[in-house]
Amino acid sequence: MNKPIIALDFQTYQEVEAFLAQFSGESLSVKVGMELFYSNGPAIVEKIKQQNHAIFLDLKLHDIPNTVKSAMIGLAKLGVDMVNVHASGGKKMMEAAREGLEIGSTSGKRPKLIAVTQLTSTSETDMQKEQLVKASLLESVLHYSDLTKRAGLDGVVCSALEAEEIKLQNGSDFLRVTPGIRLASDAADDQIRVVTPKKARSIGSSNIVVGRSITRANDPVAAYNQVLKEWNA
Repeated sequence: MNKPIIALDFQTYQEVEAFLAQFSGESLSVKVGMELFYSNGPAIVEKIKQQNHAIFLDLKLHDIPNTVKSAMIGLAKLGVDMVNVHASGGKKMMEAAREGLEIGSTSGKRPKLIAVTQLTSTSETDMQKEQLVKASLLESVLHYSDLTKRAGLDGVVCSALEAEEIKLQNGSDFLRVTPGIRLASDAADDQIRVVTPKKARSIGSSNIVVGRSITRANDPVAAYNQVLKEWNA
């Protein structure tokens, strides 16, 4: 999934279908998040997979280890390419998530499993005041990244601003999937730690997730091609 991952932040399959129809014949990497999955159920994944698109199922599981393990057994059977959990759930929970994916993967190849470090909508001030984390934002992200690797996961979700440090700490094969990507002409909206696709590539992102810069563009195909051009520059 090294193409830019398009966040399908829609509510209905009709909206998704209309959006994907603009990319007829092209195999994309897309993200199905809570909004779309909870509104439509697992069937939405099957419909998108039938169009030969790779899917990052972004549900950010966070619960006791046994519950997460059982949930991952079910998600693995959907045939998605990548799923995630919250690293703050702890090492045992992340290990259980990986075990569940291995059990549920009928193809013999489990989906990639990554963990959210700190959301890209979170500032250092928010983290310290609301989560009572005394460390800096970077220290927190690096701590969660190290914990994630020790749990046997494939990488993390992080801001591109932390990607290079994670790469140095955990190795180039450890995925750094970075949302909060915007074209230079776009508004940051509710994201705080944002960068352009070109900047993300230069500072260590292994994968980028792009939503509104593409899905809300007047010409989504042109916007996607611009993101792709910058990402591959």
